[in-house]
Amino acid sequence: MSSTASGKNAVWRNWGGNVVARPAREETPASVDELAAAVRRAAEDGLKVKAVGSGHSFTSIAATDGVLIRPQLLTGIRDVDRENRTVTVEAGTPLKRLNMALAREGLSLTNMGDIMEQTVSGATSTGTHGTGRESASIAAQIKGLELVTADGSVLTCSEKENPDVFAAARIGLGALGIVTAITFAVEPIFLLTAREEPMPFDRVLADFDELWAENEHFEFYWFPHTGSTNTKRNNRSTGPRKPVSRVAGFVEDELLSNGVFQVAQWVGRAAPATIPAIAQISSKALSARTYTDIPYKVYTSPRRVRFLETEYALPREAVTEALRELKAMVDRSGLRVSFPVEVRTAPADDITLSTASGRDSAYIAVHMVKGTPYSKYFTAAEHIFTAYEGRPHWGKIHTRDAEYFASVYPRFGEFTALRDRLDPDRRFQNDYLRRVLGA
Repeated sequence: MSSTASGKNAVWRNWGGNVVARPAREETPASVDELAAAVRRAAEDGLKVKAVGSGHSFTSIAATDGVLIRPQLLTGIRDVDRENRTVTVEAGTPLKRLNMALAREGLSLTNMGDIMEQTVSGATSTGTHGTGRESASIAAQIKGLELVTADGSVLTCSEKENPDVFAAARIGLGALGIVTAITFAVEPIFLLTAREEPMPFDRVLADFDELWAENEHFEFYWFPHTGSTNTKRNNRSTGPRKPVSRVAGFVEDELLSNGVFQVAQWVGRAAPATIPAIAQISSKALSARTYTDIPYKVYTSPRRVRFLETEYALPREAVTEALRELKAMVDRSGLRVSFPVEVRTAPADDITLSTASGRDSAYIAVHMVKGTPYSKYFTAAEHIFTAYEGRPHWGKIHTRDAEYFASVYPRFGEFTALRDRLDPDRRFQNDYLRRVLGA
């Protein structure tokens, strides 16, 4: 079965609707060999190549005017190795399918992000993460990678095999090759008890170190224009399993988190002056609740309201000060922000361009609903975050360039040298990579 190339100049858009690309052609390879052949053909035709997952990045990291590789036929689990506690999965597999398949096998990833619509390769290549005191991003759980490099050859890497490539390619930004399979560390499935409760903003900041130290997974949402937050603590539990009831789940997750929230966004867009009042109501709508369930049902939640986002990783010790500055900026700016600010943490890891590379980190994510002007807010937030040597999420809106990244990533030169070796002709280049990695 050969890969299909679609008609020319079909338009591709990302999930947030802020990135549009018109590739010369699209390819949907059904095997690694077909993907390698597509890369070689692109080289013969003098075209750049990019693979795209579910389009959940808000940056143009996957955009191309060359060959767009769609991986939807490269899905499914290749191998479950119970002895070594690993699972090898095709790169185009959505995280949702992986999580459900692992649960059926009585297995789970240790940590995950809060949405699971992305493909495994898209999520890991951009550094997607959840929150954790000891457990890090999805990419930090990778034990092995297979990728097609610029000359069409297939390269496998792990801590033992091509370790220099492994160190970088776990969060490779699509710059080193096209990932075709990933081997993840997994563990026997476990239960998490989630405790969600409102807490005043000032108290969360005063107790942040304690809340972080006492919980395996701590995060909170602050509602701009208010002094209110909603906190979430997830810790392992011996059970019994007590999931959110279907009715409560519908009310909390669909009606309040998505339905009422969507209406609030519509009203806020139509009448921005009402946003602070809406924020006060929204911040009080979610009540405290506790439930116990398998990991992916606790870590992840549906996101039906479309938005745009910027997120920065700061040194963990700087996060409370930066948040105070962010709140002061919003309060004095005249901005009308209807979307909560999300705060999470990650331990230091050893991945070359991970946002947590070499330092314990805290993440501050600011959002605006799709269709509202966001640049003034995001620019002001970036100004605060960069003063702390913040590192932007690779898949979320930012204005940083290679010169900045060289100053905040001690191993930046390692990555660019590896790229020179693996992709000397810049087959996987696009405008975004030219900006963030240099020409």
